[in-house]
Amino acid sequence: MYASDTPAGEFPADTGHAVVIGAGIAGLAAAHRLLERGARVTVLEASDRVGGKLLPGEIAGVRVDLGAESLLARRPEAVGLAREVGLADRLQPPSTATASLWTRGVLRPMPKGHVMGVPGTAAALTGVLSADGLARIERDAELPRTEVGDDVAVGEYVAERVGREVVDRLVEPLLGGVYAGDAYRISLRSAVPQLFEAARTHSSLTEAVRAIQGRTATSPAGGPVFMGIEGGIGTLPLAVAESVRARGGEVVTQAPVTELRRTARDGWRITTGDRVLHADAVVVAVPARPAAELLRAEAPAAAAELAAVEYASMALITLAYRRSDAAVLPEGSGFLVPPVDGHTIKASTFASRKWGWIDGEDPDLVVLRASVGRYGETEILGRDDEGLVTVSRHDLKEATGLAAEPVATRVTRWQDGLPQYPVGHHARVARVREHVAKLPGLAVCGAAYDGVGVPASIASAYAAVDQLHGDLRGAEELTAHPVQSLHGGAGE
Repeated sequence: MYASDTPAGEFPADTGHAVVIGAGIAGLAAAHRLLERGARVTVLEASDRVGGKLLPGEIAGVRVDLGAESLLARRPEAVGLAREVGLADRLQPPSTATASLWTRGVLRPMPKGHVMGVPGTAAALTGVLSADGLARIERDAELPRTEVGDDVAVGEYVAERVGREVVDRLVEPLLGGVYAGDAYRISLRSAVPQLFEAARTHSSLTEAVRAIQGRTATSPAGGPVFMGIEGGIGTLPLAVAESVRARGGEVVTQAPVTELRRTARDGWRITTGDRVLHADAVVVAVPARPAAELLRAEAPAAAAELAAVEYASMALITLAYRRSDAAVLPEGSGFLVPPVDGHTIKASTFASRKWGWIDGEDPDLVVLRASVGRYGETEILGRDDEGLVTVSRHDLKEATGLAAEPVATRVTRWQDGLPQYPVGHHARVARVREHVAKLPGLAVCGAAYDGVGVPASIASAYAAVDQLHGDLRGAEELTAHPVQSLHGGAGE
């Protein structure tokens, strides 16, 4: 049966063949959901492994994540999928969520009473901002209302209301820990949607923040904000892929798709190497640029929109120390770094402190992570691995006093790892989905659309599968209300 034999836009789940292009967490989640709906599923992945930006590894014999390291647990998608694929007993909250801010040469406790760095009162940032910066926050209540319109840059809006110091000292490092981006370019509507909605209905920014905090206080969410997985969240895509295969799905690595075309009978022809597959439906679950190449022939308008999506590159430097040498480390899960201070690293996570399972794998070792690279930075990422280790150790010593030689180091580079959400991103996503929806049996998903975190990518995948079955509600909801991604204690 082909898609043309079913109502327009709907996919014959019980008999149809679906091809998912891309085996990152979004593609694997889509495959998992398609199998639940009764489809026959083939997943094609260009690289030699599954998982995308979720990558398990090891250092000095200790298992660690070499990519993303935590799941936002206040959304149901990621922890729910982990439970579905047999990882329920390995889910673990952080051992500590107390982070610091390395600002003006001192590690200071991360302030509370803010929404992505935006305070409800000036007092919330005492100790982080100067006296002039605190006084500038107080002026927000006296300023005339600022219309945010259809969208506005986070940094531009926040600086206008409460001053640049709030942006440079707190908003920037928090957003940098999520997007590796520039707060003065990032979309308020896409990156901090709850603050955008509140700003549309309140006369001042601090009033909007207090309204958000009031709602949270009256209906607090239960459980931890973040979760990890014993062995690393990089084990999640491996478990999902195993579940897909166990239920009859095919997951093929080293299978780059070179052509995606409609067939005369309204199905799809997918070419990978010397293999040609025919499918009733296709889910494109790759980053924006390769997605644009795949869609250029059949959906040129969507391809043009996706080709314009920019990405930031970054690198993670993982270091292992003897515990006796790391006694100088302060308490907590790590620290964030405002770029305005001119340091190279943008965050450091004390992984052995944050995750009990890392600490337990070798009690004589302490594992740390440092991250470098922001949107537009090229010089730092052009250094070799030894150079990145050297600069990370320099900044760690300056921040914490840690001068010892590590027993092992690893550098993991994520070229074009994080999509950027500039002003108007939500409108671009809506246009992409509008163009794609004109082609029955085609859907897109992933971090380039509705949020860069793992739950957002999975939600995007589920919405794509629903769209194939004629249900557009999930995609419409995500386009209207993207999933806010948060820093996981110390960024990254």
